[in-house]
Amino acid sequence: MTQPEHLTHFWGPDGTTTPLENIVVDLRPGGVFETTMVNDADGSAYTMRAVYEVVHRPERLVWLDRGIRTTVTFVDLRDGRTEVVTHQTEAPQASAGFLSSLDRYAGYVAGLT
Repeated sequence: MTQPEHLTHFWGPDGTTTPLENIVVDLRPGGVFETTMVNDADGSAYTMRAVYEVVHRPERLVWLDRGIRTTVTFVDLRDGRTEVVTHQTEAPQASAGFLSSLDRYAGYVAGLT
């Protein structure tokens, strides 16, 4: 969730890609988290630019993007697995895209083992 070489494999809703060179992660409170996603069908681009509010390794990340606050909590299940809990305050129309990105994240992480 914080390394561009991993984010490039899942960041963005279905039908988009996020090239490695389009990802900026300045992992510190006040640092920028920026991605430019490219629509696979027509090549149009959309940039998400957030600012990290909380970086508490390895348990919690919080970032703010245009009034949308995303909190990601990582819970060590003590059996080699980590539960990832995401809470986001957002407009309903943005929810579907973010949820599909989380589905892509789950698939990517499952393939790492």
